[in-house]
Amino acid sequence: MSPVERPPESLVVSGGLFHGVQLWVNLPKADKWLEPKYQDLRAGASALLTTPDGGALIRVIAGELAGLTGPGSTYTPMAMMHATVSPGATVRLPWRRDFNALVYVLSGAGSVGPDRHPVHTGQAALFGPGDTITVAGNERQESCLPGLDVIILGGRPIREPIAWAGPFVMNTKAEVLEAFEDYQKGKLGVVPATYVPHGSLGGNA
Repeated sequence: MSPVERPPESLVVSGGLFHGVQLWVNLPKADKWLEPKYQDLRAGASALLTTPDGGALIRVIAGELAGLTGPGSTYTPMAMMHATVSPGATVRLPWRRDFNALVYVLSGAGSVGPDRHPVHTGQAALFGPGDTITVAGNERQESCLPGLDVIILGGRPIREPIAWAGPFVMNTKAEVLEAFEDYQKGKLGVVPATYVPHGSLGGNA
């Protein structure tokens, strides 16, 4: 885990809830060998929106919503938002019909879709075709939670076969095995190891 993926020191000392979300975007076969890149997206860079009644805060991380574009950059068209929905509030987001869509519940309880399908912490809901995503927060939440926190994401399906093993996602099993061989031969680059003395971690070695 890199330093930017760890909880902030202040949260480690004081305690509290911390979510870590890593998104790996699968690429079409023609783009599989593009130079990899890592994006450290900080909260202050996200575009912020609220619902007209102020019942929800929406952070646009990637893609576009209501004319605002998030800082996330991807090779394939996609969108990702983080929404905090107050108890009893409802969010209805316009959504591109050519995108698939899912909602992952970071914390809290609520419902999704026009049929108000119930969801809670740790669950994901996959949406069918449509041009609107609806998320609502339950009136009653766990006492330690201010509301419903969800990640909303989707993109244009690439409709290609997927073969996966370890960190490699390719189109066939043979391509995955070839990627492992390339990795073992050092063809995918070398990450230098950094030695950290035990004493510098703040504990007793």
